[in-house]
Amino acid sequence: MMPAHETYDVIVIGAGAGGMTAAAVAAAQGLRVLVIEKTAFVGGTTAWSGGMVWIPANAKMKEAGLSDSVADAVQYLSSTVPEPANAGLRAAFLARGPEAIAYLEANTEVRLQPVKTCPDCYPERLGATSGGRVLEPVGFAGTRLGAAFARLRPPLPEFTLFGGMMVNPLDVPHLRSVGKSLRSTMRAARLVSRYALQRLRSPRGTSLHLGNALAAQLYASLLARQVEVLFSADVEDLSMQGERVSGVVIRHGSRDRPIAARRGVVLATGGFSHDSSLRKRFFPAAAGFVSATNPSSTGDGLRLAATTGAALNTDATSPAYWVPASLFRRADGSRGVFPHLVTDRAKPGVIAVNAAGRRFVNEALSHHEFVLAMLRHGDGEPDRPFYLICDRRFLWAYGLGRIKPFTRSYRRYVASGELVEAPDIAGLAAKIGVQPPVLAATVASYNEGAKEGRDGEFGRGSTIYQRHLGDISHKPNPCVAPIVRAPLFAMRIHPADLGTAIGMKVDAQARVLREDGTPIAGLYACGNDMGSIMNGNYPAPGITLGPALTFGYIAGRHLAEGAMIAPSAAKAVV
Repeated sequence: MMPAHETYDVIVIGAGAGGMTAAAVAAAQGLRVLVIEKTAFVGGTTAWSGGMVWIPANAKMKEAGLSDSVADAVQYLSSTVPEPANAGLRAAFLARGPEAIAYLEANTEVRLQPVKTCPDCYPERLGATSGGRVLEPVGFAGTRLGAAFARLRPPLPEFTLFGGMMVNPLDVPHLRSVGKSLRSTMRAARLVSRYALQRLRSPRGTSLHLGNALAAQLYASLLARQVEVLFSADVEDLSMQGERVSGVVIRHGSRDRPIAARRGVVLATGGFSHDSSLRKRFFPAAAGFVSATNPSSTGDGLRLAATTGAALNTDATSPAYWVPASLFRRADGSRGVFPHLVTDRAKPGVIAVNAAGRRFVNEALSHHEFVLAMLRHGDGEPDRPFYLICDRRFLWAYGLGRIKPFTRSYRRYVASGELVEAPDIAGLAAKIGVQPPVLAATVASYNEGAKEGRDGEFGRGSTIYQRHLGDISHKPNPCVAPIVRAPLFAMRIHPADLGTAIGMKVDAQARVLREDGTPIAGLYACGNDMGSIMNGNYPAPGITLGPALTFGYIAGRHLAEGAMIAPSAAKAVV
C-alpha cells in the first residue's frame, strides 16, 4: 500500500527505537509523519533486546529514593569514555536525556521504570551508581495494538518459553524455584495458564517484556497519533532542493515514487552490522562476520547520507558494541545467533578458554569487555576458536547458550555439534582441539580457588556489577563454583556485534554534519546511524538505547520548532 499523501512534514527511515521515537515526538508536536520501514515489522533489533535504557539523573531514580547527578555522570564518563571526541554530544545527552524520558511518558505510550539493582559496568570508578540509571520498559499488553500486533517484530524464539511466552526478569527466580517453593510454583502456574489463554487468540504470548515491550509502546504511540508506517519499502534516494534535503524517492514493489518532506528526513536504519564491505572496512579481522542484530541493518542510512556530503564519525575506540555469541541451526534451517549477555557467562561453574585451552578473561565482565579480550587473543584471525566450558551441574542449573535450565535431554544439541560432550577433561580437550594437559591444568587451577569461592587469576565476582550478573543465591561468591561433575561440556563462542558505533557525524540537535562541520539542512540521524557518543566504549547497560531515545526525541522536537502544534498535542507538551 502506497503512502496516503505526496507530502509530509517529516519522513523517518527505519522503525527501530530511535526512528519511532523521532516519529512519535514529531507527531505529538502536531506534524504529519511518515515512517518507511524496509521489512514487514517494526521494532528492529530493539524488539530482540533487553530494552535497557541508560539515562543518568533521571527523575524516576529520585522517585525511587536513588541519588544521582549530572556531575556524577560526567565524572563517571570521563574515565570510561576518556577520548575528547563527541564531548559536546555527551553533554547534550546528559542534559536532555531526563527531559526526553519525561516528555515520552507525558506525550506517548512509553512507560519506563528504574532497575534499582543494575549497576554501571565499572562500579569502582568515581561517579558510578549501583542502580537506577538503567530504565526498563514496563510490561505491555500486545492486545492493545489490535490487528497491528502482527506488525511487531517477535522476540528471538530462544528468549521465550513454550514457543512464544515472554518472561519478566522478576519472574525468572520463581521459574527456577518451581517444585522448591510453593509461592514460586503457584506464580509459575499462573504465568503458564495466562499464556495458554493468550495462545487461544494469538500466535504468541501477548504479555510483552524487555525490548519487545519498548518497541510495542513506541508503535502504539505511532498508531495513536495516526503516523503512517509504510512496510516493505526501500528508500532509493534522498531528494534535494539546493543544499536542503526535501524528501525521498521510495521503491515499493515495482514502482518508484518521490515523497516530499517539508521539514526534514530522519535516518534511523540501524547501522551497518550486516554490510560485509563496511565491516571489512571498519572492523578488525578477528571480529569475523557474526552479528546479533536484525539482518536489515545493512548501512542504508550511511549510503543515503553519503550522497548529500555527510561526514562519518570514525573517532571510535571500537567500531561496534560487542557480545560473545554461539551459532546453531533452527528446526526450519535458519541460522541462529545466541548472544551470551547475562544468562550464563557470569554464573558459578563455567569458564571461557581460548584456542590454547587457557582462560583469557574474567567471564563476568561486560559482554563488550569480554569480546575485546577475544579480539586481543584472536591473533588477527576471523575464525579463531573460543569455548565456554562447564559441567553437568551447571548445564542443569543455568543452561548454556540457547539450552535452557532444567533441560532433561540435550542429545539433539550434541548431535548437531552445537554442544560438545565428554566424560572427562581429556576427552573434552581432544574434541575441541586443545592439548589435554593444558586444559586439565586450566580447570585444575580454576577449581583450586573456586572451592572456596575465589578466582585467583581474574578476580571474578569482585565487583557489584559482576555479582549482579551471577547467582546471588550461590555462596560465598555468586560468580564462582568448581567444575567437577561429569559429563563435561563445551560450547563454541564467536565475537559478534550488538550494533555499530561508527555512524554519521551529528550536532547537538541531531542534524547530520558535513566534513566542514556545517549541518545539512533537513537531514537528521539517530540510533546506530548516528556515530556513537560513547566512541565505541560501553560504560553501562543501555548505552545504545539511551542515546537512541534521547536523540530521536531531540530530532523530533527540533523538526517541530516553529510549527503550529495541534491543540490535542499542545496540552500535553512538557
